[in-house]
Amino acid sequence: MARIAVIGAGMGAMATAARLAVAGHQVTVYERAATYGGAVGRYERDGFAFDTGPGLLHLPAVYRDLFVKTGKRPLEACVDMVQADPAVRHVLPRHDVDVTLPGASHGGVAAALDQAFGQGAGERWNAVLGRARDAWDTTRRPLLEEPLRADRQALSADPYPALRRSGLLRRRPPTLAEVADRELGGGLGELLTGLVGAYGIDPARAPGSAAVLPYMEQTFGSWYVRGGMRALATAVYERCRERKVEFVFGAEVREVLAPQGRAAGLLLADGTEVAADSVVCGIDPRLLPAASLPWPPEAVPARGEGLPSRLTLFLALRGARPADSPGLRPQGPPVHRTLVHSPGLAVTVLRPDDPTTRPDADHEAVTVSAVRGPGSPGPQEPEELLELAGKAVPGLRERLLWHEARTPADVEGATGAVGGAVPPPALAGAGGRLLYPANTTAVPGLYLAGGWAHPGGGLAHAGMTGALVAGLIVEGAEFRGSR
Repeated sequence: MARIAVIGAGMGAMATAARLAVAGHQVTVYERAATYGGAVGRYERDGFAFDTGPGLLHLPAVYRDLFVKTGKRPLEACVDMVQADPAVRHVLPRHDVDVTLPGASHGGVAAALDQAFGQGAGERWNAVLGRARDAWDTTRRPLLEEPLRADRQALSADPYPALRRSGLLRRRPPTLAEVADRELGGGLGELLTGLVGAYGIDPARAPGSAAVLPYMEQTFGSWYVRGGMRALATAVYERCRERKVEFVFGAEVREVLAPQGRAAGLLLADGTEVAADSVVCGIDPRLLPAASLPWPPEAVPARGEGLPSRLTLFLALRGARPADSPGLRPQGPPVHRTLVHSPGLAVTVLRPDDPTTRPDADHEAVTVSAVRGPGSPGPQEPEELLELAGKAVPGLRERLLWHEARTPADVEGATGAVGGAVPPPALAGAGGRLLYPANTTAVPGLYLAGGWAHPGGGLAHAGMTGALVAGLIVEGAEFRGSR
């Protein structure tokens, strides 16, 4: 039984801790904040409650596998998880389009797009996602399910099989924005760039392989946990506690101790030294002193520089959600997520049909967010965001009781991420520029987990680091992913 010290109590770090504990190791998690979950938090005021991080889960299989591998109770026995259906509503004021797409139904999506954009739109959309499926099939294991290989050539090239045309596309792979323009065009192309842009990925610089993200959403669905994503974080934390993982909160790590060239413990901010046989870093590795984590020239560099954050508004509304709201189906549940498309960006509006988010049935809690960061075209002031949200929520101004803004500075204060950066998922292509550092490091016994390590950010991808790091520690360097 080895002693494992884990830095941070984010979702990837906790997933790693649970898996290692089941393997028989003694695991202790050291977290600078007073609670677990990292970016997956909860803001409550006057009976209203809001997710402070991601509001939906894609690829729920990652967490289903975590719960199957770490205990007797499956995920669905620990949280009330429901698929969002309809999956998303798109509002495009410039094109006078308001279209709602069903969940996990390629045929239903095609029919809705034909009605909104004209005959053939659905076929073109599904053709793009079909090519995205080819990219997914090519990269799923090396990009998501296996540790990052030393030879990264397969992930440096863009696997998206773009339609070939004259000009630039003959000399280099197209960007996602070029794929949207050439293969979809107009408002239909804006749907693709808006969905990708909401991850914090610039479509004008991202490879065509970024289309795998909308493909994943349409194929595997979007899922909501009643009680918010914080309920998922609580379930993972409780699973860790069941497996005898110890948590030390208010414990900021200053340094990874490696006196003999191998990770052997931690130095905490209060001067305490903690001994360990292996260390898992579940935070941005750039926050560790350079001496703790030397970076070989051939290694994938740490991400973070230039990554955007989010500007988020929590809206407390009086009155129940009107039954005749646009996006509310006459015979079905209301739309959970709406994207309001504005030039160069999409604003996300989340309206969960969840009694735990509001004081009573005569009120509604709405979360509005947009990517914000260096060079991003997103709203710079809450008032701009509120104006765009009004295009998704009729009568918003009249119903508004109060709103609370969460800025990138607030995100940084809660998570410790420099500039409040929110890491997006890793992508193949772009010469490997959008990959994350490998889960192993130049220091034996020191591993990287969470959204700042391979395969990147987002609930599902960060959760996958738990399987990868645990496999590397338990099975050794020859571990090539679960089969």
